[in-house]
This record gives sequence, structure tokens and C-alpha cells, in this order.
Amino acid sequence: MEQEKLEALAATVGARLAARGETLALAESCTGGWVAQCITAIAGSSAWFDRGFVTYSNAAKQEMLGVSLATLKHHGAVSEATALAMAEGALAKSHAQRAIAISGIAGPDGGSADKPVGTVCFAWAGSDGTHAVATCRFAGDRQAVRAAAVAHALDGLLGQLPPLVV
Repeated sequence: MEQEKLEALAATVGARLAARGETLALAESCTGGWVAQCITAIAGSSAWFDRGFVTYSNAAKQEMLGVSLATLKHHGAVSEATALAMAEGALAKSHAQRAIAISGIAGPDGGSADKPVGTVCFAWAGSDGTHAVATCRFAGDRQAVRAAAVAHALDGLLGQLPPLVV
């Protein structure tokens, strides 16, 4: 997906968050801050973007977001359980009302029979206790998997926010 389209999607998410008076926190692993980059490319995004955590290693997930060692050992870094713990940790360590978490295997190496390259887990959490999780398998090279993950993460949050009434 083209960068311009990702930034347009981020702008739509931002408009809906701003209209609700909410802010967003991110916990990114395989996307390495790409969602945050799309958001901060938008002038004025500081009104609705609180912060992002790039927690690539398991140690970072534990130290920065409070993901438990038991969750990582039992489910693995690429799992809905870990993604949800990351999203909840991002909420707990921020002032945001919404959080997105992403953890996956972008490739070209690192996949397994159970979790092939292209497997990405997502979580969306709200300070009101709402949450959702999803696992997707994206095709393509490392760049394509990461771009698809950015789009899916933003689309997932967009689906949880009511459209703007004009």
C-alpha cells in the first residue's frame, strides 16, 4: 500500500478520535513505528496521538508494556494474547483512551508451520475496557507484510469509531 494512502487512513482515524476527544497510543513490534510515522506525518496529530512504543524484543515488551513472561512463553510474541497485553500495557503507560498493538512475522525468515511468515496479530483496546483481537496472514515480501499490517491496524480502529456526522 502506498504511503499516501496509509497517511490518509491515519488522518481519517485522527479526525474521528479528535471528534470524540480521545487520544491514541501504539505498541508496535513488526511495524517498527510505521503506524506512528503515518500519524505524525499529519499536521496537528498531537491533538489525538499520545505516544508510541516500539517493542521489538520480548524484553522490551516486558519492560515497557508489562507483558508477562508467562504470556510470552505460553503463547509466543506473535499471538493475540501478547498483542492484547501490549495494547493494555500501552493504555496503562499512557494518557490515551485507545490503543493499537501489532506483533508479527514480516519475514523473510522467522516463520514456522504454525506461524508462517506474514502472520500478524493485532489488538485494539479502550480505556472503557473494550478490546478486540485478530490474526491475519498477509502475502508478499517484508515491506508488503508491514504495509498491510499498518493498514489493517488503522482500519481496525476505524471500524470501532463511529463515522463523523457532517
